Amino acid sequence: MSDTTQPQDEWIEMVEQMNEAVSDSVEQNMKAQAAFVESWADAVEDSIPEEEELTEGIQGYNRAYEEWMDAAEQVLERSTDAAQGEKVDPSEFRDIWLQSANEAFKHVMGTSAFAAANGQLVEAMMEMRQEADDISQETVAQLGFPTRDDVVEVGERLVELERRQHDVEQKLDRILDELED
Repeated sequence: MSDTTQPQDEWIEMVEQMNEAVSDSVEQNMKAQAAFVESWADAVEDSIPEEEELTEGIQGYNRAYEEWMDAAEQVLERSTDAAQGEKVDPSEFRDIWLQSANEAFKHVMGTSAFAAANGQLVEAMMEMRQEADDISQETVAQLGFPTRDDVVEVGERLVELERRQHDVEQKLDRILDELED
């Protein structure tokens, strides 16, 4: 009786592991999809793209969604194969999702809508950086320290003084040469 119980227990354990792997894979996929959609939505938030860009962006998202669905079908097929006794390496599931994610991201990131949103994001970040820079300069000035503008001004004056000194030295050299002759 223990001979039949052991293979059954092994089978049950293997099926439980496969179910857990599939469940984890589906859960990770859903999290990745949610994060992807959220980041994409954040990237295009506060921007109203042209109709053509919007259409292209939606088409890119649709192609990305198709990639995810194809991956889900592949995972289901491989899970079925495993349940039917075929030896399936769990890393296949990871590889399916990674390949799917790469393709999905390419579909979305290759659109002009994504490029426009990215451009707006970079522009907003540059504006934020400038604002932070201005605030830090004001703070430094209020503390009585020289600001970057002060240092630049001193540097420019120093360069001008060096230029003038060089001109004076050249004139003196010419005068001395004239006096020696």
